[in-house]
Amino acid sequence: MIRETHSTQTFVVWRLLDGKPGHQHQSQGLVQALQARLALQVFDLQIKDAGHGWLSWLLGQWPAGEGLPAPDLIIGAGHATHAHMLAAKRAYGGKTVCMMQPSLPAELFDVCLIPEHDQYRGFASFIETRGVINHIQPASKVQQTEQVLIMVGGPSKHFEWDELGVVAQVYDLVRKHPDQHYVLTTSRRTPTSFISAMQRVRLANLEIVAITDTGPGWLPAKLATVSAAWVTEDSVSMVYEALTAQVAVGIINLTAKRASRVSRGIEKLIDRQLVTRYDPYGLYRQFMRPVLGFNEASRCCDLLLAHFNRPASSRLVSRLI
Repeated sequence: MIRETHSTQTFVVWRLLDGKPGHQHQSQGLVQALQARLALQVFDLQIKDAGHGWLSWLLGQWPAGEGLPAPDLIIGAGHATHAHMLAAKRAYGGKTVCMMQPSLPAELFDVCLIPEHDQYRGFASFIETRGVINHIQPASKVQQTEQVLIMVGGPSKHFEWDELGVVAQVYDLVRKHPDQHYVLTTSRRTPTSFISAMQRVRLANLEIVAITDTGPGWLPAKLATVSAAWVTEDSVSMVYEALTAQVAVGIINLTAKRASRVSRGIEKLIDRQLVTRYDPYGLYRQFMRPVLGFNEASRCCDLLLAHFNRPASSRLVSRLI
C-alpha cells in the first residue's frame, strides 16, 4: 500500500535519470500527472552506468539516496536505470515503476509501463500504453488557428529516409493551403541537406526553424498554438507528443524497412483513425481532427495509484482494447 498524503506529509518520488532527453521526458510526464493529484516531493537523481547499480544491489545499499526521504515511488526510463531502481528499492523500500519493457525480467519491478507495439506477454504487473508517455500538456481547448506545425525526423533503423519524397510531400501540402501558415522544424537526425533543399523551395507561407534554433521548451509551446501537426513517419515520439497536445495529426509517408514494432504502432494509430496519412488527392482532409482526451500520462497515473492502494498480492494487467 502507498501511504495517503495529508497536509503534513508528502508523497516522495525518486526519479532516476540517465542523461537522455527522451527518457527524461517520459518520466517527467508521469511526474506531472502525479503532481496534479498529490502533494509531491520529487528528487531527480542522475545515475551512472548499470554496473554501479548491480554492485549497489549486491551490497544492499544505494549511496545516491543517502540523506533523502524514503521513496514512495522510484521511477526510471532507460535501460541504464534498471539496476539502480532495484538497488534503491532494496536499500530504501518504495515501489518501482519501469517506463518500458525492460531487458531484465519485468517481474523484478512492481509495475512496468509497456508500449502496446512491444506486444508484452509475460506475467508481470504492467500497463499497456499507446506509445511512450511524454511531457506534453494537453491544450485546455482546441485551437482555432491557421498555424500548422511540420516535424521532420531523419534516417532511422525502422524507415528508409527518402529526402526528395519528404520535400515533395511538404511542398505539395504547403502549396495547396496558402491560407495556412506552416512552421517546419527538424530533429537531431535531420540531414543538413534536407534543410538546404527546403530553403530552396521558397514558399511564402512556410517558415523553417531548425532544431539548433529552438530551446528546451520550444516544441511544447509551439504545439499549444497550432491546430494541426504533420510528422514524418520515423518520428514516432513526435507523433505521440502531437496527439497528447490534442491537435490534428497527419503522417508524412516513408517506407518501412521491414515490419517492426514501430511500423506496427503507426499502422494501429491509422486503423483507429487517431492519425491520417498524407495523400496527393487531399483525402486526408476528412480525417484531420484532434483526438480529445489522449493523455497516457494521466491515464497511467490513475491506474498506478489505484493499484498501489490495493492489497500487495494483487497483479495489475491493463491492456488496450
